[in-house]
Amino acid sequence: MNLNNGSLRVMWLLNHTSAREFEIPLLKRIGIDEIFLPKTFPSDPSFRSASVDWSEDDHLTIPEDALSLFNKADWYGGASPDAWRLASMYFDVAFFILYNPNILIQASKYFDGAVIWRAYGNASVSYHAVLNVLLQNGMGRRCIEKLGRRFFFGEAYSHLADSEPDYICRSRIFLPLGLAETSNRTDWEGNERRIFFICPDLGINSYYRSIYEEFVANFGDLPYAIGGGQPIAVSDSNVLGFVPYEQHQRNMTRSRVMFYHSREPNHIHYHPFEAVRAGMPLVFMAGGMMDRMGGECLPGRCKTVREARGKIKRILSDDWELINRIRESQTVLLEYMKPENCEQAWREGFQRIIKNLSTWRAEQVERSLAVRRKRIAVILPISYRGGTLRGAQLLAEALCLGSRQSGEAAEVVLLYPDDPECYPDEAFTDLPADIARRPFHWNMLTPAEARRAMRYAGFAGWEPTQGQYTVPDDSIHQLQDCDLWLFITDRLPIPVLPLKPMVLMVYDYLQRYVAILPHGADQPFLNAARAVERVLVTTDFTYSDAVQYAGLDPRKVCRLPMLAPYFPVLPHGGTQPADEYFIWTTNDAPQKNHGRAAEALQIYYEELDGKLDCWVTGVNTKEMLTSDLPHRRKMAEVFGRSKALLKRVEWKGELPEGEYRRCLSGARFLWHASYIDNGTFSVVEAACLGVPALSSDYPAMREIDDQFSLNLAWMDPYSPRHMAEQLKYLEEKAATRRSMLPNAEKLAGQRVEVLAGRYWEGVRECL
Repeated sequence: MNLNNGSLRVMWLLNHTSAREFEIPLLKRIGIDEIFLPKTFPSDPSFRSASVDWSEDDHLTIPEDALSLFNKADWYGGASPDAWRLASMYFDVAFFILYNPNILIQASKYFDGAVIWRAYGNASVSYHAVLNVLLQNGMGRRCIEKLGRRFFFGEAYSHLADSEPDYICRSRIFLPLGLAETSNRTDWEGNERRIFFICPDLGINSYYRSIYEEFVANFGDLPYAIGGGQPIAVSDSNVLGFVPYEQHQRNMTRSRVMFYHSREPNHIHYHPFEAVRAGMPLVFMAGGMMDRMGGECLPGRCKTVREARGKIKRILSDDWELINRIRESQTVLLEYMKPENCEQAWREGFQRIIKNLSTWRAEQVERSLAVRRKRIAVILPISYRGGTLRGAQLLAEALCLGSRQSGEAAEVVLLYPDDPECYPDEAFTDLPADIARRPFHWNMLTPAEARRAMRYAGFAGWEPTQGQYTVPDDSIHQLQDCDLWLFITDRLPIPVLPLKPMVLMVYDYLQRYVAILPHGADQPFLNAARAVERVLVTTDFTYSDAVQYAGLDPRKVCRLPMLAPYFPVLPHGGTQPADEYFIWTTNDAPQKNHGRAAEALQIYYEELDGKLDCWVTGVNTKEMLTSDLPHRRKMAEVFGRSKALLKRVEWKGELPEGEYRRCLSGARFLWHASYIDNGTFSVVEAACLGVPALSSDYPAMREIDDQFSLNLAWMDPYSPRHMAEQLKYLEEKAATRRSMLPNAEKLAGQRVEVLAGRYWEGVRECL
């Protein structure tokens, strides 16, 4: 990998036409022959100078399928992990601009080459400030520090990093920007007595609008023409809008004078140099970048608007002595822009890149021999039991198995609130022995304490934005021995101090559909999802809610298959059990549809002559008829007026697992009456025991049915009559439905060990 044998490959992930026309030939001048150029760019007016160039593809000696993937990738949006990993195989260096923060995040995670933040200068704002706006709480700095010696601040002008903080300044390399063609043209005529002024985007950009208004206020009484693209029409006949390149060149050739307004110390546009190259006299304001580039003593330089008006009026009035003095002297501005005068700085910059990259790669070989295993904390932030606790244990098991299957064995720790009554040792009998577990409690921190903790953890740029923070305390240095914190739920009412990368598992956004929270009470939960690196979901339904309701970037949301507990599969045929009952497994949550379910049972028994008893199981089900909660009151009213219900419905309550399985295996079918949630695995357990199920028809259950090939029977949860009719149908057709259940092989294909690799891939990207 050196500049002399042409072995270095570069990704130039920009589309600016003039910059490309200069920088790509210059890269080739210093010995880099293989360069990838992106084939798409954002449909944003700020990319008015962008274009696509396919010509460099012919020089790339990489597989066609890899090139095809690169050409389709959205590099400005960050591109996918697969695209970056593949890029690491074929490229050594990647240039980028920070249009979208995801490109820096993704490159820091998945690209093993050098990363150059190409800096052409900002108007009155530092790059550090830009980074903090796009990536808050010091995350941008963390990405840069993660890249270490592989990160470079590629300044186009040698002073851009002077006022930047050390983490940017120490990474600076000077890669000067110039013009592809600097030869003076001899065809300037200047026969149109007008000022040529470039100012785009007047209808949509307040910055350029204010420049235009200032220009018109100062020079509007003189003949002028405004160049530059205008996505929205402007009510000024002197504004030309977009014109073809040939017309733009004619404007340069025929206009009498160009005025350049900018006093910006860190940014300069191309068009004043185009005017100089065309031979048009340039009148410009002092104090800006022109002074740095040889303009301090030029006759076209003006300290005040009054001086600029005076010189422009003389030029428009045929003062050829002034015109010729300006034209003859201003060519010094092009010296800075000539490729031959920029080449040595580029060569020296890339020699440093190669040296740093070679050193880093050698260090990685040494580190790989002694790297410690990653440790992941799977955290139950609230005292959950039942399905949520089971889900946490399954997720921990999947990560443990998946990491081993991939050859990257990680340690997994399950954390739960320090509540011995809720979490006795018996609650973890299903947890594999190689997954450690720890109780913890929450510590509250003031903003000052939070800032101090983050400073001690190495986050120098982090500043608190909330009035209170919390950290999990397991009596082992606040989980600092873990590399990633994965929370099983988004129910985090107080922001968690981001001492480690964080991931959320979100099973559903039930509050969007059921009034279980007061208005606005879900905002902390949505904020929690927006603050973490990744959100895991297990259904397309929840994925859509995460994007549309929580407002998450789709690239941040990872859809994984559902994990079901291991249920022993019993052989089953077409015969039905002798017992004459079906199981309704539920709990006291409002989305369980108790009122309509009670009405359906009344219709089933009183109108449809239902023959099967209904056994009700689940947490808190024995007390459901005596509760005053609004969502249970309707059910109590229905039961109060129906003797058939009181006679045929048995309230079994929360059964021990063995007893529940015995009851379920003898049932004619399982009834799931909820109208919205993330689904229930009770239908999977029933299938494993040879019991068909009747389920409410809603998205999550459709996805469970599809993943596990259950062939569920469906009912409309909003129609008690249809529910009752389907109960009668299952009563009569249970044997037929039993024969449609998946076999043991299909069910085994959804076990944790089969799906574990997907979970590891979804999480390892955040490590």
